Amino acid sequence: MLTVLVFLPLLTAGVLLLAPRAVPDRACVPVWLAAAGAELVLVVIIWLGFAPGEGIQYAQRTRWIPGAGVGYHVGVDGLSLPLVALTCVLFLAAAVHSLRRRTATGTGTGTGPGAGGGPPRVRAWVCLFLFLQTVCLGLFTALDLILFFVFFDLSIVGMYFVIAGWGHGERARAAALKFFLYTFVGSLALLLGFIGLYLAAEPHTFDLTDLARQDPLSGRGAHAALVLLAVGTGLAVKTPAVPFHTWLPPAHTEAPAAGSAILAGVLLKMGTYGFVRIAMPLLPGVWRQYALVFLVVGALSAVYGALVALGQSDVKRMIAYTSVNHMGYVILALGAAGVVSGTDEQARSLAVTGATVQMVSHGLITGALFLLSGVLWDRAGGHRIADFSGLAVPAPRFAAATAVGAFAAIGLPGFSGFIAEFQIFTGSLGSQPVATAVALTGILITAALFLRALHRMLLGPARLPDTVRTGGFGDLTAAETAATVPLLGLSLAIGIVPRFLLDVIEPAARTLTGLVAR
Repeated sequence: MLTVLVFLPLLTAGVLLLAPRAVPDRACVPVWLAAAGAELVLVVIIWLGFAPGEGIQYAQRTRWIPGAGVGYHVGVDGLSLPLVALTCVLFLAAAVHSLRRRTATGTGTGTGPGAGGGPPRVRAWVCLFLFLQTVCLGLFTALDLILFFVFFDLSIVGMYFVIAGWGHGERARAAALKFFLYTFVGSLALLLGFIGLYLAAEPHTFDLTDLARQDPLSGRGAHAALVLLAVGTGLAVKTPAVPFHTWLPPAHTEAPAAGSAILAGVLLKMGTYGFVRIAMPLLPGVWRQYALVFLVVGALSAVYGALVALGQSDVKRMIAYTSVNHMGYVILALGAAGVVSGTDEQARSLAVTGATVQMVSHGLITGALFLLSGVLWDRAGGHRIADFSGLAVPAPRFAAATAVGAFAAIGLPGFSGFIAEFQIFTGSLGSQPVATAVALTGILITAALFLRALHRMLLGPARLPDTVRTGGFGDLTAAETAATVPLLGLSLAIGIVPRFLLDVIEPAARTLTGLVAR
C-alpha cells in the first residue's frame, strides 16, 4: 500500500502526459484533484492501521543496486507518518486552490496556471505538482540513504521549474536559479556524508535500519565529525537555518502561491526530517558531542528570522522569514535532545515530540498563509503591506482567514503552534535555559510583526493599489476558501484535541532519544 501511495501521483502525471491532445487542459486539474483525494484516503487508511510504538510499519524492501548496497526500502513510523499525512493534505489544498485557474487564458496576474502571461500550461502545471507529490512522499518514507538522496535531489528540480515557469517574470528565474544552486550544493554535501556512513559500515550498506543498528561511526572521532558536518550542512541548507537561509525569501516572493505553500509546508521539512531520521540516530555520539552547535544555530535562526521578518514590507517575504524563525525552534529542540548529561530522558523526548509537531503545525499554518498571500497577487499583482488598508470591509472572509492564520502562527493557545512550542520550550528549558530564553524572544517579535501587518492591511480606511481590477478587491472564492480554511481547521483541531497526533509521535520520539543516548 505504501508504494501505491508514493507512486500514484507520478502514474497519474504519466497518464496526463500521454493523454491525447484532444483531452482539454481544463480537465487536468479535476484529475489532479481526484488523485490527491485518493492519496488522502490512502493515508487515512494507513493512519488507522498504524500501531503506535511498534517501530517501522508498512515496510517494503527489495534489491535495487545490490552491488553497491542500495535497496528500495520504504516504511513509516511515528516520526514520518505525520509528515506523509501533511504532504497529502497540502497537495490536496494546492489542487483545490488551482481549480480557480483551470480555465485561465493567461492574461491575468494570478499565481496558478497562466500566471505571468502566456499560455496557461495547465497540463504541465498539474504534472509537475503530481511529480513533486511523489518525490515528497518518497523522501518521507525512504529507509535507504541513496533512495532518500534521489528524492531529495528531485525535489530541487521540481521546485526549480515551478518557480521559474510560473513565477513573477525575470526575477522568478533568478530566484529559481539561486534556489537551485544553493540547495544542489547542499545535496552534494549530503551525498558525501552518506558515502562516509557507507564506508564506515561493515558490511557496507546504505540501509537506514541496518546503519542505526551498527552505529558505524561510534568512537571514530574526526571521521564522524566530518560526516556530521557534511550531513548537517546539506540538511541545514534545505531547512533553511542561518546562515544558509538566503535563498528562501526570493524563492518564496517570486514563486506562485501554490508553489510557496508546498515549498514552505513540505520541502523545508525535508531538512528537519533528515535530522531526526538520519543525523541523530545514525550519528548519536557525535550528535551529543556537537549538540551545543545546533542549539546555537536554532536559537540564532529563531531570533534572526523574527527580527528580519519584522522589517519586511512585502507580505510573502515576511512569511518566508517567519519560516526561518519556526524552523529555528525545531533545530533548538533537536539540539536539546542531544544533551544527555544531566538531563531528563522525558524532557528530551518531549523536545523531539514538540519538534515533530512543529513541522506539522508550520506546514498547515504557513501553507494557508501563502495561499492567502496569493489572493493579494491575484487581485492586485503585488504583496506590499503599505499598498493595502481596510480589506476587512470588501473581503471579510479573506480578512478572517488571514487573522486566524496570523494568530495560529503566533502560537496562540487553541492552535497547533501552541502545542508544538510549549513542548519544545518545556523540553529544552531545563537543560538549556540560556538558548531557550533567547529563542523565546522570537515569539514576542513574531507577535509584533503579524499584529502590525493585520492592523495595517485589514483595518482602517479602505486603500487599494491602482493595479486592482475594476470591481474592487474580491473576497475569497469558493476554491480559495476550500483550500485554506481546512488547513486552519486542522491546526485548530490539533490545538484542541492533540492526542490523535501525539499518540503517534511520542513512542517514536522516545525511541529516537534512546538511540541518541546509547
